[in-house]
Amino acid sequence: MDADLQNTEQIRPPANEGKHDIRTVSLSALQHYAFCPRQCALIHNEQAWAENFLTAQGKALHERVDSGEPETRRGIRFERSVHVAAEKLGLSGILDMVEHDIRTGRLKPVEYKRGKPKPEPFDEIQLCAQAMCLEEMTGQTVGEGALWYMQTRHRVPVAFSDGLRAQTLEVIRKVRELLDSGTTPPPEYGKRCKACSLVEICQPQLLERDKSKGYVAGLFGDF
Repeated sequence: MDADLQNTEQIRPPANEGKHDIRTVSLSALQHYAFCPRQCALIHNEQAWAENFLTAQGKALHERVDSGEPETRRGIRFERSVHVAAEKLGLSGILDMVEHDIRTGRLKPVEYKRGKPKPEPFDEIQLCAQAMCLEEMTGQTVGEGALWYMQTRHRVPVAFSDGLRAQTLEVIRKVRELLDSGTTPPPEYGKRCKACSLVEICQPQLLERDKSKGYVAGLFGDF
């Protein structure tokens, strides 16, 4: 598996002549978009970033996971910090871990998260995109993966169903449209804002109450 995952030049399909290159989207942008399109634009278009306790805790978790050496236990090879690049999907990124079943050759992406399972499929979409990158690079089907949550210390299996794949492709399309547009959506204040490290940069409550644009449009809309 090492050669399949690391030597991507051998498995990427040749680019079609006359075809314009599409912008490569980071895997992390998919989760940022699923959480909040404005957050995605602030991070990936405006290069805005800020740390809070939650992001610092998540960063420390990923550093511990990524720093581990590859190992084999009970016929499973655990590869950490796996770099992926899928030209057709236009995605690239680093996977926390890929489990390689030595006997069957099956691959399973595993993503580590700081918190706990969410009601919305933010994490599942990111994990499914990881699987689709592995599929494009290796030519094999990746049927399932797993999410490990630090807060609950529980591993959640994720099946990559047709529905989840379709949802993931739709998010990829929307993220690319957003990033290509170069625009930042207006704020929509909600519960998620309390956990966002960019809340001071975004100022969702302040901007949401700002009626100046509507006032100006009302004054000069007829001219």
